[in-house]
Amino acid sequence: MVRIRVLVVDDHRIFAESLAAALAAEPDVDVSAAGSGPAALRCLERAAAEGRRFDVLLVDADLGGKMPGGRPAVPVQAGDEDGLVDGISLVTGVRSVQPQVRIVVLAEKDDPARAALALQAGASGWVAKDCSLNRLLTVIRGVLRDETHLPPALLTGVLRELTAARRHRTESEQLVESLTPREREVLRCMVAGLGRKAVAERLYLSPHTVRTHMQNVLGKLGVHSTLAAVALARRAGVGPVDLTGDVVERGGQLA
Repeated sequence: MVRIRVLVVDDHRIFAESLAAALAAEPDVDVSAAGSGPAALRCLERAAAEGRRFDVLLVDADLGGKMPGGRPAVPVQAGDEDGLVDGISLVTGVRSVQPQVRIVVLAEKDDPARAALALQAGASGWVAKDCSLNRLLTVIRGVLRDETHLPPALLTGVLRELTAARRHRTESEQLVESLTPREREVLRCMVAGLGRKAVAERLYLSPHTVRTHMQNVLGKLGVHSTLAAVALARRAGVGPVDLTGDVVERGGQLA
Protein backbone atom coordinates (compact mmCIF):
# COMPACT_ATOMS: atom_id res chain seq x y z
CA MET A 1 0.00 0.00 0.00
CA VAL A 2 1.32 3.42 -0.98
CA ARG A 3 1.10 5.66 2.06
CA ILE A 4 0.49 9.41 1.91
CA ARG A 5 2.74 11.44 4.21
CA VAL A 6 0.89 14.49 5.54
CA LEU A 7 2.19 17.35 7.68
CA VAL A 8 -0.40 19.42 9.58
CA VAL A 9 0.84 22.96 10.28
CA ASP A 10 -1.30 24.85 12.78
CA ASP A 11 -0.48 26.85 15.90
CA HIS A 12 -3.77 25.85 17.54
CA ARG A 13 -2.60 22.72 19.33
CA ILE A 14 -5.98 21.15 20.02
CA PHE A 15 -7.10 21.51 16.41
CA ALA A 16 -3.79 20.23 15.06
CA GLU A 17 -3.78 17.19 17.34
CA SER A 18 -7.42 16.38 16.62
CA LEU A 19 -6.94 16.63 12.87
CA ALA A 20 -3.73 14.59 12.99
CA ALA A 21 -5.45 11.87 15.03
CA ALA A 22 -8.37 11.70 12.60
CA LEU A 23 -6.07 11.44 9.58
CA ALA A 24 -3.85 8.86 11.29
CA ALA A 25 -6.85 6.52 11.54
CA GLU A 26 -6.78 6.16 7.75
CA PRO A 27 -4.81 3.06 6.70
CA ASP A 28 -2.94 4.84 3.89
CA VAL A 29 -2.02 8.05 5.73
CA ASP A 30 1.03 8.84 7.86
CA VAL A 31 0.69 12.18 9.63
CA SER A 32 2.88 14.54 11.65
CA ALA A 33 2.23 18.02 13.05
CA ALA A 34 4.14 21.29 13.40
CA GLY A 35 3.11 24.35 15.40
CA SER A 36 4.79 27.09 13.34
CA GLY A 37 6.12 27.86 9.90
CA PRO A 38 9.81 27.56 10.80
CA ALA A 39 9.07 24.27 12.61
CA ALA A 40 7.33 23.01 9.48
CA LEU A 41 10.32 23.92 7.31
CA ARG A 42 12.62 22.07 9.69
CA CYS A 43 10.34 19.00 9.53
CA LEU A 44 10.45 19.12 5.73
CA GLU A 45 14.22 19.47 5.69
CA ARG A 46 14.73 16.62 8.18
CA ALA A 47 12.33 14.32 6.32
CA ALA A 48 14.04 15.01 2.99
CA ALA A 49 17.45 14.26 4.52
CA GLU A 50 16.11 10.94 5.78
CA GLY A 51 14.59 10.03 2.41
CA ARG A 52 10.97 10.20 3.57
CA ARG A 53 9.62 13.40 2.07
CA PHE A 54 6.14 14.67 2.89
CA ASP A 55 3.57 14.51 0.12
CA VAL A 56 1.01 17.03 1.37
CA LEU A 57 1.04 19.98 3.78
CA LEU A 58 -2.18 21.13 5.45
CA VAL A 59 -1.50 24.74 6.42
CA ASP A 60 -3.56 27.06 8.62
CA ALA A 61 -4.31 30.22 6.62
CA ASP A 62 -4.00 32.28 9.81
CA LEU A 63 -0.81 30.68 11.03
CA GLY A 64 0.96 33.10 13.35
CA GLY A 65 -2.02 35.40 13.78
CA LYS A 66 -4.96 36.88 11.91
CA MET A 67 -4.06 38.89 8.83
CA PRO A 68 -7.24 40.60 7.54
CA GLY A 69 -7.04 41.21 3.83
CA GLY A 70 -3.91 39.16 3.44
CA ARG A 71 -0.27 40.19 3.45
CA PRO A 72 2.32 39.90 0.70
CA ALA A 73 3.72 36.39 0.78
CA VAL A 74 7.47 36.23 1.30
CA PRO A 75 9.77 33.25 1.76
CA VAL A 76 10.90 32.41 5.28
CA GLN A 77 14.08 30.74 6.40
CA ALA A 78 13.96 27.63 8.56
CA GLY A 79 15.98 29.18 11.37
CA ASP A 80 14.08 32.43 11.58
CA GLU A 81 11.34 32.09 14.20
CA ASP A 82 10.11 35.61 13.47
CA GLY A 83 10.28 35.26 9.71
CA LEU A 84 6.81 33.84 9.20
CA VAL A 85 3.74 36.04 9.14
CA ASP A 86 0.96 33.74 8.04
CA GLY A 87 0.10 30.53 6.28
CA ILE A 88 0.30 32.02 2.79
CA SER A 89 3.88 33.10 3.47
CA LEU A 90 4.64 29.51 4.42
CA VAL A 91 3.20 28.32 1.11
CA THR A 92 5.69 30.54 -0.71
CA GLY A 93 8.56 29.40 1.49
CA VAL A 94 7.81 25.70 1.02
CA ARG A 95 7.35 26.02 -2.74
CA SER A 96 10.75 27.69 -3.00
CA VAL A 97 12.58 24.82 -1.26
CA GLN A 98 10.45 21.73 -2.01
CA PRO A 99 8.26 22.47 -5.05
CA GLN A 100 7.09 18.85 -5.30
CA VAL A 101 5.11 19.11 -2.05
CA ARG A 102 1.38 19.72 -2.52
CA ILE A 103 -0.12 22.31 -0.17
CA VAL A 104 -3.72 22.69 0.99
CA VAL A 105 -4.67 25.79 2.97
CA LEU A 106 -7.18 25.35 5.79
CA ALA A 107 -9.31 28.41 6.51
CA GLU A 108 -11.94 29.37 9.04
CA LYS A 109 -13.92 31.36 6.48
CA ASP A 110 -14.25 31.76 2.73
CA ASP A 111 -12.10 34.64 1.47
CA PRO A 112 -11.69 34.94 -2.33
CA ALA A 113 -8.83 37.43 -2.07
CA ARG A 114 -6.76 35.29 0.26
CA ALA A 115 -7.65 32.09 -1.60
CA ALA A 116 -6.36 33.71 -4.80
CA LEU A 117 -3.18 34.72 -2.97
CA ALA A 118 -2.74 31.14 -1.78
CA LEU A 119 -3.09 29.76 -5.32
CA GLN A 120 -0.66 32.36 -6.65
CA ALA A 121 1.80 31.37 -3.93
CA GLY A 122 1.60 27.74 -5.06
CA ALA A 123 -1.17 26.13 -3.02
CA SER A 124 -3.26 23.42 -4.68
CA GLY A 125 -6.35 23.81 -2.53
CA TRP A 126 -8.33 25.96 -0.11
CA VAL A 127 -10.60 24.09 2.29
CA ALA A 128 -12.79 25.12 5.21
CA LYS A 129 -11.51 23.98 8.59
CA ASP A 130 -14.93 22.63 9.48
CA CYS A 131 -15.26 20.46 6.37
CA SER A 132 -15.85 16.74 6.80
CA LEU A 133 -12.96 14.31 7.06
CA ASN A 134 -14.14 12.61 3.87
CA ARG A 135 -14.04 15.93 2.03
CA LEU A 136 -10.53 16.66 3.30
CA LEU A 137 -9.30 13.22 2.28
CA THR A 138 -10.80 13.74 -1.18
CA VAL A 139 -8.87 16.98 -1.49
CA ILE A 140 -5.62 15.42 -0.23
CA ARG A 141 -5.85 12.60 -2.74
CA GLY A 142 -6.96 15.00 -5.46
CA VAL A 143 -4.03 17.41 -5.16
CA LEU A 144 -1.67 14.43 -5.45
CA ARG A 145 -3.22 13.94 -8.91
CA ASP A 146 -2.39 17.60 -9.68
CA GLU A 147 -5.97 18.72 -9.16
CA THR A 148 -6.84 22.15 -7.75
CA HIS A 149 -9.61 22.21 -5.15
CA LEU A 150 -11.72 25.22 -4.13
CA PRO A 151 -15.15 25.47 -2.51
CA PRO A 152 -17.74 26.09 -5.29
CA ALA A 153 -18.89 29.28 -3.56
CA LEU A 154 -15.40 30.75 -3.98
CA LEU A 155 -14.87 30.03 -7.68
CA THR A 156 -16.35 33.26 -9.08
CA GLY A 157 -14.59 35.45 -6.55
CA VAL A 158 -11.24 33.72 -6.98
CA LEU A 159 -11.45 33.96 -10.79
CA ARG A 160 -12.20 37.68 -10.45
CA GLU A 161 -9.19 38.13 -8.15
CA LEU A 162 -6.89 36.18 -10.47
CA THR A 163 -8.05 38.22 -13.48
CA ALA A 164 -7.27 41.43 -11.62
CA ALA A 165 -3.93 39.98 -10.54
CA ARG A 166 -2.99 39.29 -14.17
CA ARG A 167 -3.70 42.93 -15.01
CA HIS A 168 -1.57 44.09 -12.09
CA ARG A 169 1.14 41.63 -13.13
CA THR A 170 1.43 43.27 -16.54
CA GLU A 171 1.86 46.66 -14.90
CA SER A 172 4.35 45.20 -12.42
CA GLU A 173 6.36 43.53 -15.19
CA GLN A 174 6.79 46.89 -16.90
CA LEU A 175 8.13 48.42 -13.70
CA VAL A 176 10.55 45.53 -13.11
CA GLU A 177 11.83 45.88 -16.68
CA SER A 178 12.97 49.41 -15.79
CA LEU A 179 15.52 47.99 -13.33
CA THR A 180 19.16 47.41 -14.20
CA PRO A 181 20.46 43.82 -14.09
CA ARG A 182 22.14 44.52 -10.74
CA GLU A 183 18.95 46.04 -9.31
CA ARG A 184 16.98 42.98 -10.42
CA GLU A 185 19.47 40.74 -8.64
CA VAL A 186 19.09 42.85 -5.49
CA LEU A 187 15.31 42.59 -5.86
CA ARG A 188 15.54 38.79 -6.08
CA CYS A 189 17.58 38.82 -2.88
CA MET A 190 14.85 40.92 -1.25
CA VAL A 191 12.24 38.40 -2.43
CA ALA A 192 14.33 35.68 -0.77
CA GLY A 193 14.05 37.56 2.52
CA LEU A 194 17.71 38.63 2.70
CA GLY A 195 18.61 41.75 4.66
CA ARG A 196 21.06 44.42 3.53
CA LYS A 197 24.11 42.77 5.13
CA ALA A 198 23.31 39.36 3.66
CA VAL A 199 22.79 40.88 0.20
CA ALA A 200 26.12 42.70 0.49
CA GLU A 201 27.95 39.49 1.40
CA ARG A 202 26.27 37.51 -1.38
CA LEU A 203 26.95 40.06 -4.14
CA TYR A 204 30.37 41.20 -2.86
CA LEU A 205 29.15 44.76 -2.37
CA SER A 206 29.41 47.19 0.49
CA PRO A 207 26.30 47.66 2.65
CA HIS A 208 26.23 51.29 1.54
CA THR A 209 26.12 50.25 -2.13
CA VAL A 210 23.38 47.73 -1.39
CA ARG A 211 21.40 50.43 0.40
CA THR A 212 21.68 52.64 -2.68
CA HIS A 213 20.53 49.81 -4.94
CA MET A 214 17.58 49.07 -2.64
CA GLN A 215 16.57 52.71 -2.61
CA ASN A 216 16.77 52.79 -6.40
CA VAL A 217 14.64 49.64 -6.61
CA LEU A 218 11.96 51.13 -4.37
CA GLY A 219 12.00 54.38 -6.32
CA LYS A 220 11.71 52.77 -9.74
CA LEU A 221 8.96 50.43 -8.56
CA GLY A 222 7.09 53.33 -6.97
CA VAL A 223 6.81 51.74 -3.52
CA HIS A 224 7.93 52.76 -0.06
CA SER A 225 8.81 49.50 1.69
CA THR A 226 10.58 46.21 1.14
CA LEU A 227 7.33 44.27 1.68
CA ALA A 228 5.62 46.31 -1.04
CA ALA A 229 8.57 45.73 -3.39
CA VAL A 230 8.43 41.99 -2.73
CA ALA A 231 4.69 41.91 -3.37
CA LEU A 232 5.12 43.76 -6.66
CA ALA A 233 8.01 41.48 -7.65
CA ARG A 234 5.87 38.42 -6.97
CA ARG A 235 3.09 39.82 -9.17
CA ALA A 236 5.66 40.31 -11.93
CA GLY A 237 6.81 36.71 -11.61
CA VAL A 238 10.17 37.54 -10.03
CA GLY A 239 11.32 34.61 -7.91
CA PRO A 240 13.81 34.52 -5.05
CA VAL A 241 17.51 34.17 -5.64
CA ASP A 242 18.71 30.57 -5.22
CA LEU A 243 20.08 30.46 -1.70
CA THR A 244 21.57 27.00 -2.23
CA GLY A 245 23.63 27.95 -5.27
CA ASP A 246 26.92 29.73 -5.65
CA VAL A 247 27.11 33.42 -4.91
CA VAL A 248 27.53 35.84 -7.77
CA GLU A 249 31.11 36.08 -8.91
CA ARG A 250 33.07 39.19 -8.09
CA GLY A 251 33.40 41.41 -11.09
CA GLY A 252 30.53 39.76 -12.97
CA GLN A 253 28.39 41.44 -15.55
CA LEU A 254 25.83 42.45 -12.93
CA ALA A 255 28.14 44.98 -11.31
